[in-house]
Parts: sequence; C-alpha cells; structure tokens
Amino acid sequence: MAPVDLWQEIALDAEREGSLWREALRPRGARDRTPVFSPLAEERFALAVETIYEGYLVHYGRPRLFAPGDHDTILLLGDYLYAHGLVRLAAAGSVDAVADMGELISLCAQIRAEGTGDDGPAWAACVALLGQGVVKETNDPGELRARANEAVGSAAVERALEAHRRRVG
Repeated sequence: MAPVDLWQEIALDAEREGSLWREALRPRGARDRTPVFSPLAEERFALAVETIYEGYLVHYGRPRLFAPGDHDTILLLGDYLYAHGLVRLAAAGSVDAVADMGELISLCAQIRAEGTGDDGPAWAACVALLGQGVVKETNDPGELRARANEAVGSAAVERALEAHRRRVG
C-alpha cells in the first residue's frame, strides 16, 4: 500500500465538501507541506493530527493549506477541520485519542482566550502520548514538555515546538 499524502488527503477532502472550502484552499504551489506535530504521533494518527492542527492554525495562526477570506469562513473552516480530524481519529480505532484531542482543543482555546501562555507543550505531549490522557492529568507546560521528551525524545519535540512557534508567533 502506498503511503498517504497527508496534504493531498486534507485538500481533496475539503474540495469534495464544497465550493466554500475549495475557494479557501491556497493554490497548489503556495501550500506548505511541512508537518508540525504528526512526527510525534503513531503513524496511524498522522493524518488526523495534521487535519486537527490545520484547523487550529485556521483559528489561531498561519494555516499551511488554506487562506480563508473572512471571519465567518475562518470560524467554520477551523471547526470543520477539527471535526474531520476527530472523525479520522475515531476511524483509526481510538476513542481515547478522540477524547485526548477534544481536551487539547479545549485547553488551547482557553489558553488563547486568556492569553496565558504557550500551548505548544500541550500539543507535543498530547500528540506524543495520544490516547493516554496526559492533558487531563496536567496542564503545566514544563511537565507536559518533559512527558513529551520522555515519550519521543527532546530533539523531535524541539523541532515540533519550533515549527509551531513559526506558525503561531
């Protein structure tokens, strides 16, 4: 079986959903195909993680595949990508992973609304330990980063966090 092209899958699914998402897609040559957090996850979760992260970027950062034109489209597209990513997690066979990502999305929304800090460590820990409830256990950035480092190695975590900072900073 050929490996899945994450970016093509996300874009094609959005195009199939209708003209609103198709019009929000960046032109093919202007799409950034750089994974951020999926390298920390099990391979079976990669497409779901990047779909959800793209939704997060639509809401809070600089999306890689989309350039929505107005506030309403930003809200709707981000929520569509969140939901589609959660469906993909469920299809991968992990209800616990769905619950973890729901917790992460909620925590990130709270952090962003309050302006209380960096949500990168929460992303790294949640994705590296997807399905293990780490974000329910703690929201301390230092603890989350340490847990992610232990799970997948500090070099991989630092690469992901640096890529995340470039997208939301």
